[in-house]
Amino acid sequence: MRRTLMVLLIAASLGVAACASKPRQQDAPADAGAASGSGVDTAGVDDSAAAGSVAADDGAGVPGPQEGLLARRVIYFDFDSSEIRGEATEIIAAHARYLASRPGTRVRLEGHTDERGSREYNIALGERRAQAVRRALMLQGAADTQLSTVSYGEERPAAAGSNEEAWAQNRRVEIVYLN
Repeated sequence: MRRTLMVLLIAASLGVAACASKPRQQDAPADAGAASGSGVDTAGVDDSAAAGSVAADDGAGVPGPQEGLLARRVIYFDFDSSEIRGEATEIIAAHARYLASRPGTRVRLEGHTDERGSREYNIALGERRAQAVRRALMLQGAADTQLSTVSYGEERPAAAGSNEEAWAQNRRVEIVYLN
């Protein structure tokens, strides 16, 4: 009986330890506007981003195109939605044309959400947003092999705060050129 109790106690301890979350590893930011640590570089985000438009990055040291619509690499979404807004269609079309004309170029579509909702729900919503942008790019000429998606959910906010302005900046897909 005592031996069984000891085995159960050890098994329960291992189970609890396995459920503990891992400390976050800091990746090198893929672009100049990527979040790092607990702060966020918002130098490339203009005030219209909070109003629900598409922002441009500053582009310093970032692979890929840096002019006109192609410099705009953040697609914003409405609350709890993965539907692409009308103002983002021109930006997506420009990136699709660029990718179609350069078959060796690859991008990663990073889906993000605001902090509202469970972690699991936000990961799924970020994935739906990234997939929506992926489908739009492919419909306009980008190849499947050029595109990868990842969802960070609420884990990499672009703006700190628990208000509508911050949440609006966090509901996004970032287009990150890899080469």
